[in-house]
Formats: sequence, C-alpha cells, structure tokens
Amino acid sequence: MELYGSKSKSLPQKITITLIELALIGLSAWIMFGAGSAFFANLFGWTLPMEAPARYGLILAFNIIILLRMGFMMFYLMKRTLPWSEAFTVPSAFALYYVGFAILVLPNGAPLDVWGYIGVALFVLGCVLNTASELQRHIFKQDPAHKGVLYTGGLFAHSMHINFFGDIVWVAGYALVAGHWLGAVIPAMLFCLFAFYNVPMLDDYLRERYGKAFKDYEARTKKLIPFVY
Repeated sequence: MELYGSKSKSLPQKITITLIELALIGLSAWIMFGAGSAFFANLFGWTLPMEAPARYGLILAFNIIILLRMGFMMFYLMKRTLPWSEAFTVPSAFALYYVGFAILVLPNGAPLDVWGYIGVALFVLGCVLNTASELQRHIFKQDPAHKGVLYTGGLFAHSMHINFFGDIVWVAGYALVAGHWLGAVIPAMLFCLFAFYNVPMLDDYLRERYGKAFKDYEARTKKLIPFVY
C-alpha cells in the first residue's frame, strides 16, 4: 500500500492508459458497427439484427463517457504514484467493459425496454456517485487545514467506499443495456473484487494511517453499499 502515500504525476503511465483505452474503444466500435459483428456472430452462432439497434450506440456512448471520466480522474484528481504495472492492468480490466459488453450486445436487436432505460439510469447514477465523491474528497484535501485529516463527509458519509459502489452501479447499467444474461456476471465479479480484496486492503492502510479516526468512521458507516453493507 506504499503507493497510496507516494505522490507523482506519472504522466507516461497515464498517457499509456489513455492510448490503450482509445484502442479498446476503437475495437468496440469495430465489433458493433464493423466487420467484427459478423466475426463474433459466426463464432458464437448468433443471428444479428438487420440494422444496428440503439443499444449498440448506447454501449459506444458509455465507453466514451467512461474514457472521459477516467481522463478527468487520472489527470486532475489522482495525485498518487501510478506504477507501470497498474498502467497495463487497469486497461485490461476496462477491456471487459469496453469490449465485453460490445460483444454481448450483438445478438440483442430488441428496442429499449424498461430494463434498458433502468440500465441508462444506473449508468448515470453510478458515474455521478463515483466522480462526485472523488471530487468532494479532492476539494476537501485541497484545504491545507485538512492535511492529515480523514475525509468522512459528502457521499462518503453514506458509504466508506461510495466510489467503488458507484463503479458497481454503472457497470450494472452496462449489463442491463446489453441485455445478455452473461452480462450480470461482470458487476457480480466486480462486487466480489471490491468486497473481498480492494476494500479490506485499503481499510488496512487507512486504519494504520488514521488510527482512531478511521475506527470511529468504520463503526458508524456502511462499508460499501449505502444503508445495506
């Protein structure tokens, strides 16, 4: 967890992540709107819609929005060192969203139904929860009077890791718009990753750094899902 206490712009790593993500989004567009659709349809034995449905455009739009959010987070909000190992593992994880959902949506030519609209709403909600909570914490940390002070306000008052919860929510939105049962596996896997790996590891670091302040915070605040867990 030393990297959380290390500060660096890490521009080469951030530029590398952005370039890889751009390539992945290009790949997702090729899958949904280019020759890639026929390739995967033949591979899985799917029948493609006669025309590209609105779902395809929504998945591509989601990809672009996530790319822009990631850029904002990395180049403006992120102050910690970004190791080269992370510069390659992060895009690998996002490939699951950019490319995975582009593949899963291919056989779904149905017009958007109520579940699709719920998916759009969840995507927007998850993006807001993640980015707004990170921005609130950033503004708090910018005040020199708050140096070394644990941030427990704003959206973080409702969940210790509300930013992670936001990620789960917007990924669930992807899954509903794609409309393939396998898509449900992806947010479920993400929840398990956060609940059983990222959150415990980060909590150990914060407990050691902030001591009693963090112990009091975790005693009164839900871990990941507001009002539930």
